[in-house]
Amino acid sequence: MGTVEIMNKTTMICAPLMAQSVEQMVGDMHQAKTQGADLVEVRLDCINNFQPHQDLEIILKNKPLPVLIVYRPKWDGGLYEGDEQQRLEVLHLAEELGADYIDIELKVASDYLAKPKTNHLSGTKVVVSCYINGVTPSKEDLSHLVGRMHATGADIIKAVVNVTDITEIARIFQLLSQCQVPVIAYSVGERGFMSQVLSPKYGGILVYGSIEGKPDPGLPTIDSLRQAYKVDHINEDTVVFGLISKPVSHSKGPLLHNPTFRHVNYNGIYVPMFVDNLKEFFSTYSSDFAGYSVGFPYKEAVIEFCDEVHPLAQSIGAANTIIRRPSDGKLIGYNTDCEGAISAIEDAIKEKGCTNGKEFSGSPITGKLFVLVGAGGAGRALAFGAKIRGARVVIFDIDFDRAKSLASAVSGEARPFEDIVNFQPEKGAILANATPLGMHPNTDRVPVAEETLRDYLLVFDAVYIPRKTTLLKDAEAAGAITVSGVEMFLRQAFGQFTLFTGRKEVPVEFMREIVIAKF
Repeated sequence: MGTVEIMNKTTMICAPLMAQSVEQMVGDMHQAKTQGADLVEVRLDCINNFQPHQDLEIILKNKPLPVLIVYRPKWDGGLYEGDEQQRLEVLHLAEELGADYIDIELKVASDYLAKPKTNHLSGTKVVVSCYINGVTPSKEDLSHLVGRMHATGADIIKAVVNVTDITEIARIFQLLSQCQVPVIAYSVGERGFMSQVLSPKYGGILVYGSIEGKPDPGLPTIDSLRQAYKVDHINEDTVVFGLISKPVSHSKGPLLHNPTFRHVNYNGIYVPMFVDNLKEFFSTYSSDFAGYSVGFPYKEAVIEFCDEVHPLAQSIGAANTIIRRPSDGKLIGYNTDCEGAISAIEDAIKEKGCTNGKEFSGSPITGKLFVLVGAGGAGRALAFGAKIRGARVVIFDIDFDRAKSLASAVSGEARPFEDIVNFQPEKGAILANATPLGMHPNTDRVPVAEETLRDYLLVFDAVYIPRKTTLLKDAEAAGAITVSGVEMFLRQAFGQFTLFTGRKEVPVEFMREIVIAKF
């Protein structure tokens, strides 16, 4: 596969390889190809007792796909500590032996490229790279940097930054969209994840992905790039949706929304967005993205950044979905958590036939005691849903003032969080956890007394990782009906699909099959 193809193709996936032996490096190259990589980046400085001529011949003669050779010095974040001239000679050797690409640092690129090639027919293309530590440069400084890199005579330029805030990625997108030469630009780390997945939309030629079993912190896996994000299908017309949360890496949203978009032939992509400051985020991305899911801890705070709020979300005081209205660009807040959670609870009771043997025309939770733990965004959705269905709501929260405020809004009762240990519910009550307690890796459950679990008709847990939390296991053992947060997640996603795409017909069974397989 030639370099011209890489420059013209929409998106190529590159696997960075850092094996410590030549044998393992060759094995990793084949593994990368099997998993779907288009090329590999071979880090020579990671190989122990590296023998340039011998080891390069083995690597390049056994390459199953194009190779980008990197020999990173310690002064630029690599492991090589030897003589600089010898390092550059190794890169020239890689060209002579037929490397498809070699990577040279901006600091030495001009001198390196000034040296005549010994083999003018090699066809090797040079990537001039710059790794920027510390503060992300301004748009102007990045533009000047690109100019310097281009002036070296590079075939491809590569700029890698380490953003401290997601708003800095906007500068990377601008660089990608305005650059007139083939460019690789992204940020590492969880806050930089969006820059890698969305790179194809803005003109980036490569996306980096780690091979299975050898994760690279801050990089998506090859499998996720191929299966969940389908980066080779992303183009400038792809509509972007994101999950605003902190943290965000645990989210299963991309595994559900992205395949569903493709299933209905909708050119959209859904990506996690690690947001530290809502005001700066919405100010920076004032017109870039079409909509958002909103996760912990922003469901309440996000309301003030919406231009309009749907009446249900307004009454709840929390939004889990925001849509940018195409006609005027205004942000409209919605809440699909409420119906998603309450309908899951109602249907579970109906399916178990726990309606006192009568044909039930209303809600099976009408008149029941609804014990809610957590008064945040998800808790507010549950509380209002329970109130609308006619349940009696009791709320426990670590922030007692917040619990009292919510209780007042739903004509319920607030209790201090510590009282839940001794709280004795009436028979047939419903317990709902709307706190992060129980979420992987912290599997502690809400501290209700184990002996009281048998008094609850149903126990619901908004946590969906793991699917069956410690609370649900204990409740099931006590004989209660249990409802996982996975069911709430799925049902609220039905509502989001309609809001995201404008389509009324939701592929319910397709989405449920994904959840069963992936969650």
